[in-house]
Amino acid sequence: MSKVLVLYYSTYGHIETMAGTIAEGARSAGATVDIKRVPETAPPDVAKAAHFKLDQAAPIAKIDDLEAYDAIIVGCPTRFGRVPSQMAAFLDQAGGLWMRGALHGKVGGAFTSTATQHGGQEMTLFSVIANLLHFGMVVVGLPYSHQGQMSLDEIVGGSPYGATTIAGGQGQRQPSQIDLEGARHQGQLIAETANKLFG
Repeated sequence: MSKVLVLYYSTYGHIETMAGTIAEGARSAGATVDIKRVPETAPPDVAKAAHFKLDQAAPIAKIDDLEAYDAIIVGCPTRFGRVPSQMAAFLDQAGGLWMRGALHGKVGGAFTSTATQHGGQEMTLFSVIANLLHFGMVVVGLPYSHQGQMSLDEIVGGSPYGATTIAGGQGQRQPSQIDLEGARHQGQLIAETANKLFG
């Protein structure tokens, strides 16, 4: 079976929660899954003053870790409609992997969160996906087999490009059941795809 990395950056814990659920989905398909996070680059006093969630259990990833996986699922919140600097700084170190084609043919996916429904979810997903395509990866999104993303009964995250959630302007909203179902489904689909290619 395939080996999957869920690689994330989470400021306030919403993406951390989504990462755990994506990992559950990947494990349900028989994959071996590791969850790792990228380093925090904000100065410690700034992060504390802004109430960043600094006590996350996932170990810090190293760029060299990426080559060991069959699939890499990248999650981060939006920052003005794009990848936040913490994730960008990490991926920017992958030039050596890119030069060697070390990630060619591996499976990738993206997930994100925003404060509002129209706060840049799809732009942020595409920002992540652009990196994955430059690495030569095969991208798996969140197809409409996850019917929850079409709900009109409540505010929901999710798009064909990846699982999402809406955190609220003060981070007061946690991922909903539908958001988590989307994350679980995407994790399962990515692992199933990796199993077909590498299993």
